[in-house]
Amino acid sequence: MFSWLGKQGGGRERGGGTDVVQTVTGGLRDLYLRKLLPLEEHYRFHDFHSPALEEADFENKPMVLLVGQYSTGKTTFIRYLLEQDFPGMRIGPEPTTDSFIAVMYGDSEGNVPGNALVVDPKKPFRKLSRFGNAFLNRFMCSQLPNQVLKSISIIDSPGILSGEKQRISRGYDFCQVLQWFAERVDRIILLFDAHKLDISDEFSEAIKSFRGQDDKIRVVLNKADQVDTQQLMRVYGALMWSLGKVINTPEVLRVYIGSFWSNPLRNTENRRLFEAEAQDLFKDIQGLPQKAAVRKLNDLIKRARLAKVHAYIISYLKKEMPSVFGKENKKKELISRLPEIYIQLQREYHISSGDFPEVKKMQELLESYDFTKFHSLKPKLIEAVDNMLANKIASLMNLIRQEESNMPTEIVHGGAFDGTMAGPFGHGYGEGAKEGADEEEWVVAKDKPAYDEIFYTLSPINGKISGISAKKEMVTSKLPNSVLGKIWKLADCDGDGMLDDEEFALAKHLIKIKLDGYELPGTLPSHLVPPSHRKPFQTAE
Repeated sequence: MFSWLGKQGGGRERGGGTDVVQTVTGGLRDLYLRKLLPLEEHYRFHDFHSPALEEADFENKPMVLLVGQYSTGKTTFIRYLLEQDFPGMRIGPEPTTDSFIAVMYGDSEGNVPGNALVVDPKKPFRKLSRFGNAFLNRFMCSQLPNQVLKSISIIDSPGILSGEKQRISRGYDFCQVLQWFAERVDRIILLFDAHKLDISDEFSEAIKSFRGQDDKIRVVLNKADQVDTQQLMRVYGALMWSLGKVINTPEVLRVYIGSFWSNPLRNTENRRLFEAEAQDLFKDIQGLPQKAAVRKLNDLIKRARLAKVHAYIISYLKKEMPSVFGKENKKKELISRLPEIYIQLQREYHISSGDFPEVKKMQELLESYDFTKFHSLKPKLIEAVDNMLANKIASLMNLIRQEESNMPTEIVHGGAFDGTMAGPFGHGYGEGAKEGADEEEWVVAKDKPAYDEIFYTLSPINGKISGISAKKEMVTSKLPNSVLGKIWKLADCDGDGMLDDEEFALAKHLIKIKLDGYELPGTLPSHLVPPSHRKPFQTAE
């Protein structure tokens, strides 16, 4: 079924790549070279939008891009994840990171300067050479042997300037570089400081350059321990308001609140919130290797749709050009009419408006081209891409699902990720249903006297109360019947439809767990089983 995939991609990547990623990588590369690249080259897609993809673009590990204004904690965030310094790292309250730094795995510590990096065929940065020496002198790869970097790579970006500082020219198109990275990374993390929520003009333009990559964006409100709860609510609201003016999506962006460094919290009243938010962010990053194949597939689909639209635009402009006289005037007319041309092509080819490139940017690029040298529409090239989208991509998606279901889940290990996975400092340890897991005494026993008083007011018969009597007491918690029904099943250990004093105490304990905001366990943990039910219960299992 998948013979067309070929055997490219080799074995497993060092550092945690999976066979499914390698197999799909070969299939994606094959599809791109045979189906999509001919269309891109014929209509000069690479001049207008994005350079051609190379083998390293398909083979590289998942990448995380960090973007934010200066002194929001981007470099410190990387240090926090890795739990070690990396070559070229500089941290300070002033704009310290003035370069793009690709933090990647290496057998030994060292730096690779930008000019050497863009000629390395094993790295996915070769196409960055088009941004020139001004950029390459501000680009480097920091390599070090770190467990986290065996699964992902992290891109640290220069602090975005604000106020008068942003008038200083960088010497290269900063937003274009960000857009190049955004198209290739798996996750974009925007960092904000709880004390610096203003979005400068340069930061606003940077965020706008991520257009079309909204699914990759996550927001981190850093240094949140420096404000109290009331201030934090106001800061969060102000941040959402500011983002709503810049990011034009109906969905609300996921914002992670915390203090992402290894120093003690300055304000501990929101410690539980920070721990939960950090755990959610870690899970999101840890899942990137598992989702890498799907992300590459998704990016190829987006690229194919844009390439098709680009072909329609270029071929239309070619068709409208006169053969002899008035070429320059016609070119100016077509450029000014580009918004109308977009609408016409949408109707003619039934294309969504969201698939079209930005009008202003396209108009600026078209100014420097001779429309008479463009190519006419070639249906066979379009058909090849349509066939790829309709059939080959679906087959690849099925292959990913089949192979992922047969393989263990792969996550990022090492650094800060290991500190929250096990032991007493793991997230949720000793809380909710996990409370008392490492204690010899039954955890419910401490509250059982209070529960017993309620139990004996319900008129037990032969030491047990009926389901009707238990229901009258349990509904006073105001929990929905679906939740109370689950609690009943967990508490009725012997399944006789009645509760003895220990089972009733357990039911009340589970209600308390739910009312405290914790989730109920799917099955009753062994440490919660009432002492008098332990042997029969375990035998029944």
